[in-house]
Amino acid sequence: MKYVSGKTLTRDGFDEGYIGFENHKIVDKGVGTPPKKPICDGLIVPTFVNAHTHIGDSFIREKGVKLPKNIEELVAPPNGLKHKLLNQASEGEIIDGMKKSIGEMKKTGVSHFCDFRENGTAGISQLKKALENTNVSSLILSRPKELRYDHHEMELLLKNSDGIGVSSIVDWNYSELERVAKHAKKKGKMFAIHASERIREDIELILDLKPDFLVHMVKATESDLIRAKDTNIPIAVCPRSNAFFGLKPNIKMMKKIGIDIMIGTDNAMLNAPSVLDEIRYIQSLSTEFTKWELLQMITYIPRKALNLDVDILDLDSPAEFVVLDKKYLKTLYISAHK
Repeated sequence: MKYVSGKTLTRDGFDEGYIGFENHKIVDKGVGTPPKKPICDGLIVPTFVNAHTHIGDSFIREKGVKLPKNIEELVAPPNGLKHKLLNQASEGEIIDGMKKSIGEMKKTGVSHFCDFRENGTAGISQLKKALENTNVSSLILSRPKELRYDHHEMELLLKNSDGIGVSSIVDWNYSELERVAKHAKKKGKMFAIHASERIREDIELILDLKPDFLVHMVKATESDLIRAKDTNIPIAVCPRSNAFFGLKPNIKMMKKIGIDIMIGTDNAMLNAPSVLDEIRYIQSLSTEFTKWELLQMITYIPRKALNLDVDILDLDSPAEFVVLDKKYLKTLYISAHK
């Protein structure tokens, strides 16, 4: 049996002590000194969840293409540069890029990621191929290939994915988007949407779609965030991606209001998909958040919001955890399926 010691992250704080594990299961847990020398000492936290990714564009990072720092020009469907490059790329090129990003996530302790999957059913198939022979899991939120509702396409999308994840309401004819959201909900699947990223959007129209979570909310007002809180909708923030476009999410206000904040890395063409890098970036901007609060954003909060297992790091649960350096949050050890 192996042991790790230090402070274990819980939903209520840190518990001092140790964890013993073997055969990929936690079989011992206690306070004080472990029965034998631990393999490392630090902050023991559940494996991470990357709450918002677009890993289909990972291959673009290797191309050395000069990317415009205007959101519409780069990522807005259907004519943003990203979409043009995706249409020009071979399936093999896209899948290889995805595999690289999945490997990067695994090396940094991510066990689950929520991907907004472009390109209709073909995009779903590409991601599933990239996930073969890996223990990293993806919640796949697909989207229609065109900015319109098609009943037959929606049936196929929802049959093969976990739900729908779309761009913002300003990209869509709202009545078409309503039909997409209602179809997803009727099938008992998730619906999520980018909101108020580059301009403020009508929060009531957004909430009328009954989203399970929102992404960005950079341009949201305090009253918009209060409305999101009133309806218990979590928000996934992606600070490094926002910074590329000269934007900054008001996570201090989100904290003050009591929003459940999750962290994502957004477009893989911009940054490596490391949620730890996102945390360190937030720390570089503000001392507002404790380590416990930041680590909640990549563990328990997204696990609850995305319907993943939250009863972890207890006796008989899988030994899926990361040990971090207490001061700098550097990865010391990852215990997960090989």
